[in-house]
Amino acid sequence: MFKFLIEEGKNILEKDPAAKSLFTAMFFYPSLKAIFYHKIAYKLYKKKRFVLSWIISQRARRITGIEIHPGAKIGEKLFIDHGMGVVIGETAEIGNNVLMYHGVTLGGIGGEKALKGILP
Repeated sequence: MFKFLIEEGKNILEKDPAAKSLFTAMFFYPSLKAIFYHKIAYKLYKKKRFVLSWIISQRARRITGIEIHPGAKIGEKLFIDHGMGVVIGETAEIGNNVLMYHGVTLGGIGGEKALKGILP
């Protein structure tokens, strides 16, 4: 996991001109925290440990303001700059070397299910 933190910290240094050092990128950027939590939640989700994966996912959301569904598929070197309001849904698939800014929602398919007797 420490190797992951170093690689993602270097990615932040490359993509954010405001990043001053590897230490600050690794320990103070919310996007790296959110992605770190997501890696753990995703592994649990794949093992069908849904409740535990959701607990970890929601903790990350409270801490970072970035909501990532435990089932979302995320490649390497995702950097979310100013991540408040970012929502990545279960159906999202994000490739490698992606830079994302605030206020983005990914993964909605528009096929909401109606509740019987409430919605048409």
